[in-house]
Amino acid sequence: MTLKQLPRLAIVVPCYNEEPVLPTTAPILADILTQLIHDRLVTADSRILFVDDGSQDRTWRLIEQLRHQNPHFTGLKLSRNYGQEAALMAGMATAARHADYVITIDADLQDDPTLIPAMVTQARAGYDVVYGVRNDRSTDSWFKRTTANGFYWVMGKLGVNLIPNHSDFRLLTHPVLTALMRCHETRPFIRGIIPQLGFPATKLYYKRQPRQAGVSKYPLRKMLRFALDGILSFSIAPIRALLVAGLTICGGALLMILWILVQHFRGTVVTGWSSIMASLWFLGGFQLVAISIIGEYVGRTFTEVKHRPRFIIQTDTYTPSFTAAYREPSNSAAVTLHLSQFRTKSGERS
Repeated sequence: MTLKQLPRLAIVVPCYNEEPVLPTTAPILADILTQLIHDRLVTADSRILFVDDGSQDRTWRLIEQLRHQNPHFTGLKLSRNYGQEAALMAGMATAARHADYVITIDADLQDDPTLIPAMVTQARAGYDVVYGVRNDRSTDSWFKRTTANGFYWVMGKLGVNLIPNHSDFRLLTHPVLTALMRCHETRPFIRGIIPQLGFPATKLYYKRQPRQAGVSKYPLRKMLRFALDGILSFSIAPIRALLVAGLTICGGALLMILWILVQHFRGTVVTGWSSIMASLWFLGGFQLVAISIIGEYVGRTFTEVKHRPRFIIQTDTYTPSFTAAYREPSNSAAVTLHLSQFRTKSGERS
């Protein structure tokens, strides 16, 4: 197979305050990319694209240093923090202009990066989507495992096709990327969108590793919002549930009225002040919940019709790497030497 027939790969890494992990992450990904190039699985001008999602630390400065030390490292800086889903979409949209394959992986490398060569192999075998799926959640807390399983169960009951125990570690080919970019949701639920696209897919399993440095960027508040985005983006079941609950309560109220009339004609006086007040409070609370859920859908519709950009790119060093006067190494050995020099310099700094 000639060099021109090889696919061009982009490894997209969303970053938010990842200063502690980048010095470890970059050499590992560089090693993997070097091996892929050496084995002639991808082109020599493949890239690693770090997406800085409005970090407050030295993340972007480190990305710039990596870019100057090695042309295979590139960066994308968003104007502010838009969230991981938006950072992923920004990275994939930018990479899709030049890449044949795009792999997304978190910067902490809890997802096994050694699975990347197998992903590329599966893609070359004909699969357009290759999911990285965890087969062991022992590193998660009991609370996180329980809530995650509950989330997948609820989404399944709502008719949303998700890949259980799959996060954002996946490979997408260019046709999938093109179809994905046609989805213009302001807050896209990528894990739910990709299975709906219908392209041939396969799964590769791995054991999730503990985080090597830094802290998790997904506290309980963000996990709840993420789950809410998934439910409201793909199902109107909550509104239908409100309709059923409302009809049930109305039926119960009708039965209560009939019972009161019977007691009245029988001459039985029921004071019932406390029960009436409790019923009023219950119905009032139910109405507020119902209005809030409907308001969520209305609010999302309001956000979508404004057609504001999902993200704003402040700096892009990925695209110019293909348009500027950049001389590619003539063979994979030259790339290997260049990356080896980078790792040596990284070791000297550490």
